[in-house]
Amino acid sequence: MQKLKSFYITLQNYLRMIKFSHTIFALPFAGIAVVEVYYWNIDKDSKLFYTSEIVYKVLGVLVCMVSLRSAAMGFNRIVDWKFDKENPRTKNREIPSGKISLRNASIFVILFSIIFVLSAFLINPLAGILSPIAILITFGYSYTKRFTYLCHYILGFAIGLAPIGVWIALTSSISIEAILISIALWFYIAGFDILYSIMDIEFDQKKDLFSIPSRFGIPISLWIARINHMISFIAMIGLGIMFQFKWIYFIAIVVVLFLFLIEHYLVQKSLNNIPIAFFHINSFISTILFFGLLFDRILFHY
Repeated sequence: MQKLKSFYITLQNYLRMIKFSHTIFALPFAGIAVVEVYYWNIDKDSKLFYTSEIVYKVLGVLVCMVSLRSAAMGFNRIVDWKFDKENPRTKNREIPSGKISLRNASIFVILFSIIFVLSAFLINPLAGILSPIAILITFGYSYTKRFTYLCHYILGFAIGLAPIGVWIALTSSISIEAILISIALWFYIAGFDILYSIMDIEFDQKKDLFSIPSRFGIPISLWIARINHMISFIAMIGLGIMFQFKWIYFIAIVVVLFLFLIEHYLVQKSLNNIPIAFFHINSFISTILFFGLLFDRILFHY
């Protein structure tokens, strides 16, 4: 019983270290790419869309998504652990508090990086060949706060590659639709990362770390975040128009717009609401978009 309890505590520590619950932000966008690939190719005579094959591919994509994100988050925690230790907001994170050693965190990152590469090769050779590039981009983000205010956009770009990665994994090609989905995710992530960075504005300024809030201040940062989310919303509209979605999808993105407005209203009202906007509202945005698109395709395909 004691060993089981110890294992459970250790598992919790690792899940907290990589903020596993935040996977919900990007995963629905990867799901959108899966749905769209399936939708546009279901009537084609392709082995990819036999029932057993699509299940195998989707599971492979899921493993790739989770493993790469886990490795990237672990790497970020290793790279930033000294800053985290000095920051009152982050000093209790798993590495600076001693719950997870740097050695074990490094083993964790290596293990999940290997899982990602192997999973990519199992999906198709092209995905496997490109997998080291994905690792370099996602790991490279961790250093960007040391030299550029565009770190939020590099994070958004790294995560925003997920739909394109899914498209490549399933079809060995890239489409305009995949690019639009990725743009929507890119600016969605960048926008709320700017809001999230406001919580560390004083620490970043003190340590000469780069972020839009530390450079331009809170009022301008709030407007930049709004513009980012508007760009994301416009990409969602463009996706719906260009690729023949019906009313269910458009109702979903109206709800998404409403959630964007609530998020920014809460932050404008009080910066203490940033955790609520970040952890709760953002998880609904991507999930609602996914199910709106999914039900639209299911209802109107036949």
